[in-house]
This record gives sequence, structure tokens and C-alpha cells, in this order.
Amino acid sequence: MVRPKKLRVLVTAGPTWVRIDRVRVLTNLFSGRTGFLIAKFLKDKGFPTTLLLGPARFISEAKGLNLIRFKYFEELRSLIKKELKGRAYKVVIHSAAVSDYKPLKVYKGKISSSQDRLLIELKPTPKIIKEIRRIRPDIYLIQFKLEVGETKNKLIDKAYKSLLENNSDLVVANDLKDIRGSGHRAYLIDREKNVEVIRGRRDLAQKLFRVVKKLGRENV
Repeated sequence: MVRPKKLRVLVTAGPTWVRIDRVRVLTNLFSGRTGFLIAKFLKDKGFPTTLLLGPARFISEAKGLNLIRFKYFEELRSLIKKELKGRAYKVVIHSAAVSDYKPLKVYKGKISSSQDRLLIELKPTPKIIKEIRRIRPDIYLIQFKLEVGETKNKLIDKAYKSLLENNSDLVVANDLKDIRGSGHRAYLIDREKNVEVIRGRRDLAQKLFRVVKKLGRENV
């Protein structure tokens, strides 16, 4: 009996920071718990897994998990490039809540708090997910797509469009209203636009594990 290969997996999770000045940052409200759970689940199933984890607000330790911490957008960008070029990953699960914008100007010191009005002009950050595909066109790429206040059909359409634009293999789509608390409903969409309902973080981890396990069999 031929056993499936234990593919090496890279998971990104948590928010990213971008500097405004020496003491202030722009960020988002996501914790990284979902990505951490996925990485730990895959590690527990025997897959060599590296987790790049942003400034999470929870204790994040898992024996045997290669955990690398970061805070800033550019740190994550550099780490991904380094990992993809230095290790033989077969799967990337890109769940990190990456900053979409950064200030045009980063103040060298601390902005005075005495101003009546402060305007900060932003510009788009580079799309890390597109860089992943450029660096490793052979890798199996799973992305996440979050929307706010969308209907199910609209959410699925937007997520599928994002999958095609980024040349991903799978996309996990969710709406902010569905991931608060313990429910965490989402949708898993493939390149043929087949849709699978996700009911909770553990269900998501189990379904992604099945995907990785199948890839291992196909690479025997």
C-alpha cells in the first residue's frame, strides 16, 4: 500500500501593521485564530507546517509547529518570499488579513496630538497573493476573501472572481456578519465554482486537511 506524501504547507494568519509614525500603526480587527487552528490541525495530522502569524491577541503555541511571528506588512512580504524560495512547499493557505493600503508618508517621529485635523493619504500595497503565484506558479494556492454585508450569491460571485484574478486554486469566502462568535460560516469555492458550505473553524480545518491529503495522494 502506497501512503500519501506528507506535503509541506505554508499558512499565513493574523493582521498586518503599516506604520503611520514611530508609535502608531494602521491595522484591522482580525485575530489570526482561524489560520492558527488550520496550521495546528495540519501539523497534528502529520504534515510539516509553517505558520507565519501576525500580531495576534491570543497565546499561540503548538508543539511541532514551525511558528514564525511578524508584525508589519513588509515583514510578512519578505518572509513569504524567503520561505517560498528556501523550502519545498507544495501548498500555501493564505489566510492573513493583509493591509490593502499604507501611508504615502511615514512620519519619522511622533505626530503631535494637538492638531485639530490630521489627513493621512494612503496608497495601495503590493498584492502578496499575486507575488506568491509569480514566485511559485506550481504551488497549490488557497486564498481567503472577506466581504461585508453581502448576500450569499454576491459573496460567492466576488470570491470566485477574486480566485480567477489571483489564479488561486481554492477560495474561502466569508462575510463579516457570519464570522463573529462561534458560528463562523463560510463557503469553499473551487475553480469550477463548486461551492461547499463551511460550518465553523474546525469544519474548515477538516475540509482543508482533506484537500491537502488528496494532493499528497496525487503526488505519490
